[in-house]
Amino acid sequence: MSEILSAKLDGRAPLRAAERLGVEPVGKLLLKFSIPAVAGMLLNALYNVVDRVFVGQGVHELALGGLSLVLPLQTLSMAFAMLFGIGAASMISIRLGQGRREEAENALNHCLWLLAIVGALIMVAELVWLEPILRSLGAQEGSASIDYARTYYRIILVGHIFFMVSFGLSHCTRAQGFPMISMVGMIIGAGLNMVLDPIFIFGLHWGVEGAAFATIISQFASTLWMLYFNTGNRGVIRLRLASLRPSLKIILEIMSFGSSQFLLQFAMSSVQLLLNTSMGWYGAATLRVANGGDIAISGMNIVGTVSMLILMPVFGLNQGAQPVLGFNYGAKKFARVRKAYLLSVLAATVICTFGFLLAEIFPRFIVSVFVSNGSAALVAWTEWSLRVSAIFLALNGFQIVSTNMFVFTGRIKISIFLSMSRQVIFLVPAILILGRFFGAYGAVASIPVADGLALVVTAIMIYFELKKLNAQSAVL
Repeated sequence: MSEILSAKLDGRAPLRAAERLGVEPVGKLLLKFSIPAVAGMLLNALYNVVDRVFVGQGVHELALGGLSLVLPLQTLSMAFAMLFGIGAASMISIRLGQGRREEAENALNHCLWLLAIVGALIMVAELVWLEPILRSLGAQEGSASIDYARTYYRIILVGHIFFMVSFGLSHCTRAQGFPMISMVGMIIGAGLNMVLDPIFIFGLHWGVEGAAFATIISQFASTLWMLYFNTGNRGVIRLRLASLRPSLKIILEIMSFGSSQFLLQFAMSSVQLLLNTSMGWYGAATLRVANGGDIAISGMNIVGTVSMLILMPVFGLNQGAQPVLGFNYGAKKFARVRKAYLLSVLAATVICTFGFLLAEIFPRFIVSVFVSNGSAALVAWTEWSLRVSAIFLALNGFQIVSTNMFVFTGRIKISIFLSMSRQVIFLVPAILILGRFFGAYGAVASIPVADGLALVVTAIMIYFELKKLNAQSAVL
């Protein structure tokens, strides 16, 4: 809140919030921007985590399978929110670094309308074709999970635009130099969700419907906060219909900046769908129980939720570093860009190492958080899957941060390639091949195989990029 107060007392305070990105110590800036961003992403992850914990404890373990079935659709929505939100935020931070404030404001205005329009189109399309979509998400004929998925997701879609706008604008707010404002928006949404979930699920006995209603109400509250800030005079730039100058060039530029993260999320959605399908195909034979497909899907829901909870802080770290990297690259301060990258890699590695240790040492405790009285088949399957999928988790942060680095150095095609390498180029073939020979066990084992191959490729590419950055820094 001190950011808002300073803006009121000094007309140049919002502008200095951006200018400090080029002069304050890099480590201090990363802490200032990354801590709120990490907290914000953790809180954003809690939307799904809290839903799954309360659904697993208060509804049924197979209801987790229903939420897992629609996870690819939710990840696809996040992909579009990142395409426009991160794309506009990258453009805003670079334009502010270049002193082109009007262009930064126009990017913000474009971002809002892109989020709202595309969000509405996705909502309408998925509501109209929900039944065929659900039948294609991996559950086998007669699955109990699909009924839970239908009930939950119909309600989630009603609040789809709220999710898109709040998530996208939080990136743009952070890019202006106001990370705390973004974090407050996340706190409002996630905090309200944690309050409403137990009331609706346990108190009112609304089941998965309660989880869905809690989510969309919370997202609406977060949206109101982000719009309140961005339409006021407190930021460096603001949302104003009068200043919107529609431009296909700006839309394409926003999409170019956001394309790497979009493709990463899109690929994650595709892989989630493929994993769900593999669990449905092979689950019964692998687990040797009648409802093995549903149990395998539910188990992978827990694995995916834990992975998301661990990696979301890394994505937050990336977002916190984004204004620092973008501003200084735009200002040609390459030594500061290199330092920000290396510190981000170090922090991301620490986060992922902590997650690796949790998954390897305490898998049973993790399972009990979601289903305290889970069946023996679910507990054994999920424990094994957690340990195997986390083999290379400690190094995943390096790959995520390095992929983002190429966006700011103008090597967007390489960033896209690296984003796709783990999720598509390596992981999809591994799931198809290992799943065919080893069933559901093989599908899970494909995760560390893809991680290891992607890490090798990323390490080679970033080595040459850092050499180039060193050369640019030496010239200046």
